[in-house]
This record gives sequence, structure tokens and C-alpha cells, in this order.
Amino acid sequence: MREDASRTAAVRRGDTAEFAVIIHDVLPGLLRAARAAGLSEDRVEDTVHASVLIFLRRHADFDGRARVSTWIHGILLHKIAEERRILRRDEAREDIDEVVESRFDADGSWLRPPRGPGDDLARGDIERLVRGCLEGVPDRQRLAFELREVEGFETEEVCKILEVSSNNLGVLLFRARSRLRECLESKGIEGSADARL
Repeated sequence: MREDASRTAAVRRGDTAEFAVIIHDVLPGLLRAARAAGLSEDRVEDTVHASVLIFLRRHADFDGRARVSTWIHGILLHKIAEERRILRRDEAREDIDEVVESRFDADGSWLRPPRGPGDDLARGDIERLVRGCLEGVPDRQRLAFELREVEGFETEEVCKILEVSSNNLGVLLFRARSRLRECLESKGIEGSADARL
């Protein structure tokens, strides 16, 4: 879906009033997408902030072939990928002794035992279970699911953001839903055979 010609012109010329409206409109979705990508809460705002700054610096490059919100989400996607590369590099350096010491006491008992799914359900915390399961879904599948199912972007827009065909998007969504279902079922949450995620 193309952007409105007048909005495209306003973005390209650097209309600050239009920028304020755009950022106000897209900011909640950017934050949700960054959280859904599995970034830690302290990195979510930084990554979204960096994406908005890139949009503001590169506004003249916007050509209107997609909606401006789609374009900004595409920028966010690249920033998330960059954050994940940094995180993987840092995790590769993490000392296993520090991890063990942070989770177990001197006798080898858990400092904070992991909670079972029954505890989470008893607290009515299904959203956290879903978010936890989404963390186990590969990045592109999770982002496809978040943009399409949570943010409500049209298929065409998600394809532009992720730079995939509609068939490839269908595969990403199918795999994300399957992984999410398997994870939730492993935690004791089962739906009917015809339920859709």
C-alpha cells in the first residue's frame, strides 16, 4: 500500500509537525514489536529511539512506495537484528561460572526455583507464558507473527518490512504459530483441535 502523496511530500521536505504526528502514531507499535522481538526492557526503548532517529535523519529518502509506518518498522527490524548480533556476541563471552553462581547456592540448590506452568496459570499470567513462548520462536518468524497478528499490519506491508514474498510470509506465520502452539502445549495449555493462534 502506497503512502498518501501529500504525506510523502511532507516527510521528504522535513515537516516537523508531520513528524510529530507520525511518531505519535507509530511509537506504541514500535515498542510492542521491539518487545515481541525479545529485547530486554532496557534495550527496547533504546532500539526504538535509534530507529526513530534514523527515520528523522533519512526522511528525504522516503519514496512513498509503502506507508511511512511500514518504512519505520523496517528500520526497526534492522536495528533489532543489530541488537541481536551484539547480544549473541556478548553471550558468547559470558562466563559459565558466573551463570551458575547467580542461579544456585553453595549446596547446588536453586536460589529462585523455576516456576511450573500451574503457578503461572494460577496467577492468571497467560500473557507472560505466550511472551515466553514467543521468545523461543526464531526472529523472523516472531516478527512476522507480531506484525501480522498483534499489530494488525496487512500482508503486503509485512512482506515489505520483512522483504519476503507473500508465500514466504505464509510459511513464517505457519511456523511461528506451530512453535507457539507446541510451546504452550508443553506448558499444559491446550486448545481445541480447530483453534487458531
